Amino acid sequence: MSTKFTVRFWGVRGSIATGGPQYAEVGGNTTCVEVRAGNELIILDAGTGLFPLGQTLTGAVRASFLFSHFHWDHIQGLPLFRPAYQAGNEFTLFGQAADAAELEGVFVRQMQPPNFPVPMHALGAQFAFKALAAGDEFHIGPARIRTTLLHHPQSCLGYRISVGAFSVVFATDTEPREAGAFDPAVLDLARDADLLIHDGQYTTDEYNGHRGPCRKGWGHSTYEVACRVARWAGVKQLALFHHDPGHDDAFVEQIGEAACELFPNTIIAREGTTLDVTHLDAGYAEESRTSRRIPQALASVG
Repeated sequence: MSTKFTVRFWGVRGSIATGGPQYAEVGGNTTCVEVRAGNELIILDAGTGLFPLGQTLTGAVRASFLFSHFHWDHIQGLPLFRPAYQAGNEFTLFGQAADAAELEGVFVRQMQPPNFPVPMHALGAQFAFKALAAGDEFHIGPARIRTTLLHHPQSCLGYRISVGAFSVVFATDTEPREAGAFDPAVLDLARDADLLIHDGQYTTDEYNGHRGPCRKGWGHSTYEVACRVARWAGVKQLALFHHDPGHDDAFVEQIGEAACELFPNTIIAREGTTLDVTHLDAGYAEESRTSRRIPQALASVG
């Protein structure tokens, strides 16, 4: 019997939360993804999507947070995470920092006056802080975790979470390092993954400034680049993630349809969607591996 390995999306937006009927189908909360690996609860980032996730957790709660980075849309849900106020609950927070004290300071500062009325030291739950560096590998229960550095202002970590033979890659907030190429570190992290959750915030026209301001250097990818990474890495399923707050449901759906032309096993990450990582379709990934394999070191794309 295989170990439970599921992913559920609670927040799929980037930059700022959105609201209104035109965002209801995809969802308007910022980044938060729930991973269940056996009996372990692993939470990827703590945007506003953490609030509804917290409402579902009852009784004694123990969880590990993996933070990609500390921009506001990835941490702003923690002060309103209901289980954090309950004595006896235990949380371990992992993130890129020089040491545990530096990591703890990130979360202490966001809850200091005048930003928030309740300081972090007043929370009832117990918190532990684990500093990470790019390239670190460690375990959380049955899950093996590997990190890599993503191309994003002020740094960002990508994560590969593996349980047995199955893997999920979380590559939010990442940008190509040069025109016409993708980051070889992301390609390596994603190679043969079952599920790749990848930044797909922009279209190419938006990224290049043909539709609104030029987004180069903003630290985010296009859906086209995400599809190319998925194809070359031979992943089973691509989930486009970190949707732009200016993209309503109709626009995101258009992106999804265009992405499927490039990589058929593409979905749009939507709030509430749950995926069983052990039962994803491998058909297109196998075709990709046999017909489009490229050398490990090659980063340019056609």
